Amino acid sequence: MDSHKQLLSLLRLSLAFLLLSGLHAEARLQRDDAPKKLFVFGDSYVDTGNTRIDQAGSWKNPYGITFPGKPAGRFSDGRVLTDYIAKFLGLKSPVPYKFRKFMPQKLKYGMNFAYGGTGVFDTSSNYPNMTIQIDFFQQLIKENVYTTSDLSESVALMSVAGNDYNFYLATNGSIEGFPSFIASVVNQTATNLLRIQSLGVKKIVVDGLQPLGCLPGTTAPSSFQQCNSTFNDLLNQQTKVHSTFIILDLFDSFMSVLNHPSTSNIKDELRPCCVGISSQYSCGSVDENSVKKYKVCDHPKSAFFWDTFHPTQAGWHAVYNKLQTTNALQQILY
Repeated sequence: MDSHKQLLSLLRLSLAFLLLSGLHAEARLQRDDAPKKLFVFGDSYVDTGNTRIDQAGSWKNPYGITFPGKPAGRFSDGRVLTDYIAKFLGLKSPVPYKFRKFMPQKLKYGMNFAYGGTGVFDTSSNYPNMTIQIDFFQQLIKENVYTTSDLSESVALMSVAGNDYNFYLATNGSIEGFPSFIASVVNQTATNLLRIQSLGVKKIVVDGLQPLGCLPGTTAPSSFQQCNSTFNDLLNQQTKVHSTFIILDLFDSFMSVLNHPSTSNIKDELRPCCVGISSQYSCGSVDENSVKKYKVCDHPKSAFFWDTFHPTQAGWHAVYNKLQTTNALQQILY
């Protein structure tokens, strides 16, 4: 217990240092007309199709069975956070970066640079980390794909869903070094936010860390019945930064739905809808004869989690509804 308290104290110190760095002074949001474009950076919580079709599970059945009815690169059975934020702004979901040359008519809605499996730093994924994603964005600005006027009327959405932390722990990172690693992730996230702002984007939204300890991969040892409170207590500190960037509190939104699932018509709040038939398989797995090695629940609309990490469309919709009860989304418009 004492060691956990010491870790939390160190984490709070790193966050305090971040606040004192002047981040808040440079991120003043100004009232303006409704945003015209949405630019997205991050990971699988917001990726809408950038991962390779021949590699990512998001391009395999049964992903996409609810929307659009087939695999389309989203890590869910349907819509993800990007789609709901775009809907809130009155925009169509922005085109994935890799499809930019094939869908030029959709460039007017912005662009999605997010890649599933990536983090602030490099992870086990071989896709571009967030720094490189922002490099892509900057290059398009240099090429005049987007003008200064476009950027001044745009919103950036950044997702940091915890892949850095998962990778740290999976590669035998020490518990003693965890606080300093968390601080480095927070500091690099701040650097990324300021860089996007310096490119001309006036409004920047970053989603606070979801309760990692409530993901099915973490709750499996307890048969999906409880959350890992130690994980949550430590990592949730990252979401408590009071800055003038707009923070979407995914932790509280997730927990509100998970603690009161019936209010969102959710019946299976922790058990994932799509899982492998054994621990060696996952959602979407097939054998060498293309025989399915996964099973899907009868009613995805009643499940919060689609697989061991990602919400269903119903789950994201429930989270979006909770976010609408806060003032965070309204801050995007004013």
